[in-house]
Amino acid sequence: MTSASAPVPVDPVQERDPAGSGDPVGSGGPAGRGPARRDPSAGRGPALDVAGLGVGRAFGFVSPAMLLIGAFLVFPALWTIYIGVTNYRLTGVEAVSPSFVGLSNYTKALNDALFHNALWLTMLFVLGSAIIGQNILGFTLAWVMRRTRPAVRRTVEAFVLLAWILPSTVVAYLWVAFFDRDGGTLNSILGTPGTAWLIDYPMACLVIFNTWRGTAFSMMLYSSALQAVPPSQLESARMVGASGWQTLRDVVFPHIRGHVLTNTLLISLWTANDFSPFLLTKGGPNHESETVPVYIYNVALQGGELGYSSAISFLLLIANLLVSLIYLRLLRRRS
Repeated sequence: MTSASAPVPVDPVQERDPAGSGDPVGSGGPAGRGPARRDPSAGRGPALDVAGLGVGRAFGFVSPAMLLIGAFLVFPALWTIYIGVTNYRLTGVEAVSPSFVGLSNYTKALNDALFHNALWLTMLFVLGSAIIGQNILGFTLAWVMRRTRPAVRRTVEAFVLLAWILPSTVVAYLWVAFFDRDGGTLNSILGTPGTAWLIDYPMACLVIFNTWRGTAFSMMLYSSALQAVPPSQLESARMVGASGWQTLRDVVFPHIRGHVLTNTLLISLWTANDFSPFLLTKGGPNHESETVPVYIYNVALQGGELGYSSAISFLLLIANLLVSLIYLRLLRRRS
């Protein structure tokens, strides 16, 4: 008996198309050449309205958000730019009919010694409390807490987050009581009654206050970033006898460099525009803690110069944009 022969497998490359063109199916040309790449744009028609809303309904859905953005972001920005080139004041004739003064307010700001002082104090405030304070303390907490017991880690995170979620007025009141000259907690601990910390060392107090209040964000961001570091690399560094600093420099930081730049950008911008120092020192004594936001407030509401304060606000906006561009350029270069 003749046994049935097994079917011969067909090579898909040698399989001919049903149209009889002679070319292998899936090939872009004659046999022997590789499969042709499909053009992504081939057969792509016009964009379809999948939800079936239509232009009118789609616009109706997004219009409330656009109105809110225009009312609370676009219009105030344009209004600030406008009154920044006028002599608009809080009271008086200029409050009713302001005059166009061109770039006089900007020229005045560039020659204003108090504005220069506010810029310098703002840079110190950002450098001390954000770039150094919150960055280092936040990373240290995240690095230490990653190996602690879950109960201890959750307790520490709860206390750190509490300082961040409390209203600024409440936190400021607590620190005023802490630094108070008469019966303050710090004087009681150090045994130095009568020391006026907010008067004698205003900027140091502000740096400590803002570092304590804003560390939570850095800690949470770095806690998430450290999870991306491969444990095998940390173990390898430990086995070869690398020190703690060498492990951080050669293993940890290369993996979280982007997170460091992102965190530094965000906390720098928040700190540069923070108005909380006014709640502690009101810019005093003698302008020794008057950052740019506090100076803008004093010029606008106490001095009544709304046009001049608007020009300073626009300069602060330009500075924020320049800092953002620098950070983004560094982030793109690192990536």
